Amino acid sequence: MQLMIKERVLNASEKQIPTTTVDDLYAEAGHWHVNTGEEKIHAKRMGGRWRTLKWWSNAFWLVFFLGPYLRWDDRQAVLFDIPNRQFHIFGATVLPQDFWMLSLLLLFFAILLAVATAVAGRVWCGFFCFQTVWTDVYTWIEDKLEGAPQKRRKLDEAPMDARKLRIKVTKHALWLVIAFFTGISFVAWFNDAYQLWADLFAFEIGTVALVFMLMFIAGTYVLAGFMREQACFWLCPYARIQGVMIDRTTVLPTYDFQRGEPRGRVKKGQSEEDRTTGDCIDCNQCVAVCPTGVDIRNGQQEGCITCALCIDACDAVMEKVGRPKGLIRYESLDVLEGGVSTPMLKRPRVWIYAAILTAALSGIIYGLSSLDAIDLKVIHARQPLFVQQSDGSIQNKYTLKVLNKMSADADVDITVSGPQGLVLVGADEPISARHGQVSSRTVFVRVPPEQLVSESTPLSFSVTTVYKGERFTSQRDSVFIGPKP
Repeated sequence: MQLMIKERVLNASEKQIPTTTVDDLYAEAGHWHVNTGEEKIHAKRMGGRWRTLKWWSNAFWLVFFLGPYLRWDDRQAVLFDIPNRQFHIFGATVLPQDFWMLSLLLLFFAILLAVATAVAGRVWCGFFCFQTVWTDVYTWIEDKLEGAPQKRRKLDEAPMDARKLRIKVTKHALWLVIAFFTGISFVAWFNDAYQLWADLFAFEIGTVALVFMLMFIAGTYVLAGFMREQACFWLCPYARIQGVMIDRTTVLPTYDFQRGEPRGRVKKGQSEEDRTTGDCIDCNQCVAVCPTGVDIRNGQQEGCITCALCIDACDAVMEKVGRPKGLIRYESLDVLEGGVSTPMLKRPRVWIYAAILTAALSGIIYGLSSLDAIDLKVIHARQPLFVQQSDGSIQNKYTLKVLNKMSADADVDITVSGPQGLVLVGADEPISARHGQVSSRTVFVRVPPEQLVSESTPLSFSVTTVYKGERFTSQRDSVFIGPKP
């Protein structure tokens, strides 16, 4: 194997690439340096398996744009109706009373982010973060219109003329179109999407919706078009805390310093036996493709978003100069220093994170599965606890509160079960329960005194309604208070 590698190195300058290709790499390297924030970073775009994976992961955000247009029955499938305090998620309606599930959901995603960071670093930042994705799309447009990084720099420095004006206007127009659809898509999750477009074309969009839409348009345009990597450096708190979430077992894009050092440029006609340098040819291509402008060879830094584009760049160069790939690769520090990788199941934090994730997810599943279409609460009057009627019967007063979680109003019937001979007063007519609201009704229960064997007797109230041919019932236990027997 080593002989084969040596032959590839010896023949690289003759068979695989012309001398000018290596020279071009070094000429290009003079334009790249570590980002310190003083100037705009123009990252080079290269193909490779990690770039392909990045595009596929970016497609996750199609859900953000297309999700609001999915329908379920007679309404939007997922709708966060803030004015009516209702969250519609397909067939389930979550009301403020069920917001404890939102806390579990936030806990689940927070721990999931911690798990991903502990296992593979900032993979969220590199492959899924909206700032990274939108910036990548914006710079792709810039690359298509203005050319490679060197051309973009020259265009920025050139005086304004018709050509430059045309290119810049086209680029910013496309940026604004993307920003516009981003703003519309965000607002559409909180308003019916089709009605939102109708109101927009009729210039009848609400003030709150308009303000949020404009905020997201401006935010997308500025953050993805102008701030770019500076948002990751200075605005995102995750860059500051991720350092304490990784350890020696975390797999990260890493430069193999033992193999790459000392760095040295490729010399024409040099044989493998005469080479005194490591595999790194100091071409700076890993810096050139980095969207935040960091040098991975200097170790892990807060600017590294683990997008792995430096791996694609380094592998391409290693292939050109006839050296084995993997000089920059996903690897843990333990393995890089000659140790062995710690199995996932032997990491204590993995078990702790898994336990929290399981608990949070179990709570969410239980909450969603136990959601009732209607919910009943029974409040027993305290003053007085009971009243004796002229016919000798004992009467208790109750306030029934019915919460209608369905998407339409409903007529709710009330029944009660308990001691023999009880009479329910005030429930002859059904409760007209408004959807998403609590409707109240005061009722009285009368029981013959001979049926009471103690001061407290169990009662059970039930409310029933029919919606779209399906019967829904909610039950609540209470007590009937009477005099001492």
